[in-house]
Amino acid sequence: GSLGRCLARGLLRGQPALSCPPGPRCYGSAPPELQEKTLVLVKPDAVQRRLVGNVIQRFEQRGFKLVAMKLLQADQGLLDKHYQQLRQKPFYPALLAYMTSGPLVAMVWEGYNVVRSTRAMVGDTNSAAAAAGTIRGDFSMHVSRNVVHASDSVETAQREIGYWFQRDELVAWESGDRDYTYGP
Repeated sequence: GSLGRCLARGLLRGQPALSCPPGPRCYGSAPPELQEKTLVLVKPDAVQRRLVGNVIQRFEQRGFKLVAMKLLQADQGLLDKHYQQLRQKPFYPALLAYMTSGPLVAMVWEGYNVVRSTRAMVGDTNSAAAAAGTIRGDFSMHVSRNVVHASDSVETAQREIGYWFQRDELVAWESGDRDYTYGP
């Protein structure tokens, strides 16, 4: 069955058998380098402007796999954790007001080099410097309304995902196009 295939794949690739979640199906068989994850937030300005689908489409077209997504109204406690390194900055109250001004969409994307690739896809924080073809370059008009947030490192992504999602909210699933996206 699928559990046996998963265990065999994991063991053949030198992964521990425990990489498979418990239950009747096992989806943890992708090699670790294809399981890198990043957090992407579609900020309130982009939700208000109906850009969520555009953002999702870019990640899907790139070949990344969506493993978690939710629409929520962020509260100050969550944002204080997420933006802990910015809390002492003079612009923090304005950032907090902006990020709580309406709903946002939190997503976790998975794939090869997803953190670095996402940063390139998102573009420069300052929309005036963001290249055409990037999400910010195409959709953002001002640094204070820059459409999306993306984790800046693998370590930051792991921490940020933990702020926005419970572990059981991440869905492990086998992508049917993996071989076409990444090769055999």
